[in-house]
Amino acid sequence: MRLCKRSITLGIETTCDETGASVVQNGQILSNIVASSADIHQKYGGVFPELACRRHILAILPVIQEALAKAQVTPSDIDLIAVAKGPGLIGALLIGMQTAKGLSISWQKPLIGVNHVEAHLFAAMMETQQPPLPALGIVLSGGHTLLLKISDVGEYEHLSSTVDDAIGEAFDKVATLLGLPYPGGPQVEQLAKQGNPLKFSFKAGHVKKSPLSFSFSGLKTSVLYAVRESTPADYPDIAASFQHAAFSDVAKKAKIAADRFGAQALFVGGGVCNNRRLRELMQETFPSPSCPIFWPKPELTLDNGAMIAALGERQFLKKPLSEPLDLEVFTRIW
Repeated sequence: MRLCKRSITLGIETTCDETGASVVQNGQILSNIVASSADIHQKYGGVFPELACRRHILAILPVIQEALAKAQVTPSDIDLIAVAKGPGLIGALLIGMQTAKGLSISWQKPLIGVNHVEAHLFAAMMETQQPPLPALGIVLSGGHTLLLKISDVGEYEHLSSTVDDAIGEAFDKVATLLGLPYPGGPQVEQLAKQGNPLKFSFKAGHVKKSPLSFSFSGLKTSVLYAVRESTPADYPDIAASFQHAAFSDVAKKAKIAADRFGAQALFVGGGVCNNRRLRELMQETFPSPSCPIFWPKPELTLDNGAMIAALGERQFLKKPLSEPLDLEVFTRIW
């Protein structure tokens, strides 16, 4: 089966704690529904996998039904089902995958599996007809911190990743140290606006023999010691200094990577890229219009079905083959 100009794709995303479903038609988002379970994870300061899976089970069919209704389409209108196949939490991934397979059988529609990390990058590329290439891809989220060379959509070279905490995970843990609720990223950002980013001399980790790799565990430990030796009045300065150290490290390593292969653009994805200070710092690091920075729309930064549907649609147009029903999920990207 080949997709035509009026083809419609249903995208399903269940890699972590958001249950997402979206309907996309030739790159145009007709609906994008997300049900988050962040509320049940707050007391743990992070995602509790079993509880996330329970919420997925309850939410996935209603979310799909809502996505179809908002797009004003029926199952018979769907031409392709795209589903996130990994990386992510194994239980969460299986819920999305099995649902997608069931719908593929029931509706007699082709199925395609999509890489969640690749979809985060594609979210920043969706509105560019001819993305400048080669480009540097940067994924910053609760589960991933990656630098990739993008030669084309679907053609990537892994440059570096984190050896311990993902940057979003580090923000969540620092938020807990500062007495802030989960999810921590937006909370730390707000507190940091009141602080001096140079008050504490925090530094992100350096990985020997791998200068582009990231390490945030030591930075997190430095924050722990600073909190122990400070009062709540110092917390805005701690938040601002932590944020500055983490983002300066990302910007510095992105610049090194981009210069190495002559990147023509940067595409940034993941929930952390909503942070305003990150965007300012990246723009300061890459001021030249010859290397523009592309950011996804705010609603496409967090986990969502639209990025899955749009990338699945793109992949199927390139290679119109339905995945076998024994398609497996994977938890790690490398």
